[in-house]
Amino acid sequence: MADVYSLDSFEPRQGLGHLIGRARAQLLALMDTALTKDEFLGPLEVTSAQLIVIVNLAGRECATSASELCKGISYDAGAMTRMLDRLEAKGLVRRTRSPDDRRLVNLELTQAGKAAYPRLREISMRVLNHSLRDFTVAEAHQLEGLLQRVLRNVSN
Repeated sequence: MADVYSLDSFEPRQGLGHLIGRARAQLLALMDTALTKDEFLGPLEVTSAQLIVIVNLAGRECATSASELCKGISYDAGAMTRMLDRLEAKGLVRRTRSPDDRRLVNLELTQAGKAAYPRLREISMRVLNHSLRDFTVAEAHQLEGLLQRVLRNVSN
């Protein structure tokens, strides 16, 4: 296959990386706005970055470590520790020592975290639907498929 970009025509601000980065930043900003306006979640003050952690923890019984979570969402270890501290202070996440290896700290959603998850999922869906409002369902699925292909290409 031929290269998509060439030196004579490549404009970095129109390239895939820049556009994906801008789209991600705008989506997270919209998500933050939606989360702060939600009456049910208001007192919890959940951010879009915290939502990503909660979604990842909701998908499994518990994560083996913060570093595993970091790898899954491409997050800095120090920032992840501070994020988990905030989520723990809000009563949404719990850290427990592994009974098999005390060096490992397991992460799991608390009952409050599990109770908040359906609302967080609903808000997330609403924001994503808003961002895709002038796409057909087929176009949205095609975009997802194309982005999954990009992810596979950059992972290999």
